[in-house]
Amino acid sequence: MNQGAPVRDRAQRTISDAQWNDANLIWQYHQMGHELRSCSVAIGLGSHDLGVATTAAELYRAELFPVVVFSGSNSPTTAVRFPRGEAVHYREHVLGLGVPDDAILVEPNAGNTGQNITLSREVLHAAGVEVSSLLLISKPYMERRSYATCRKLWPEIDVVCASEPLEFDDYIKSIGDEKLVVDMLVGDLQRVIEYPKLGFAIEQEVPGEVHDAYERLLRSRFDSRLIKS
Repeated sequence: MNQGAPVRDRAQRTISDAQWNDANLIWQYHQMGHELRSCSVAIGLGSHDLGVATTAAELYRAELFPVVVFSGSNSPTTAVRFPRGEAVHYREHVLGLGVPDDAILVEPNAGNTGQNITLSREVLHAAGVEVSSLLLISKPYMERRSYATCRKLWPEIDVVCASEPLEFDDYIKSIGDEKLVVDMLVGDLQRVIEYPKLGFAIEQEVPGEVHDAYERLLRSRFDSRLIKS
């Protein structure tokens, strides 16, 4: 895990250097660091981030999979951006990037990561696609949680995680809101910690330094994306 602090534009700083460094540590932890390899299929997890679809198109052109399922309906954060649903907009986006229609399946009903996995699996089965390995494409900071969810719900499958290859500072710039991004990183780490207790995901070790960074950010009220107990 690369723990070095990214270069920042201090003129645009809205959080402290210490908070930035803590968030970067969590950002690095969230990414699995898997070596990409050819898989039977890919699943692109719906979200607000069109980079998931762009990355799927790039990996398809690299011949890492023959078919992709885009999965996702809408959430309060995507309803305006993707009014026809996340999966539908992802499909339209990759068609414009040259991915052929017969390489795309759409799962338009999932409302969370668990449903992304289970409903996509059903779509693949209905299409007669045999799956032995899966390239799971998500937002960069969602790799670890999506991996843990897939390993819980589809344990027999070989899972490789992928996301848009962005550094932390580049992702901040793409969203344009430092606090919101840190809130999202903290929220996903809370889910990595808590979801195994609820039966939603496998348990994963959280290094002490990552957990300490998480606690510091919680005390600084980076908490808008937490699940409520």
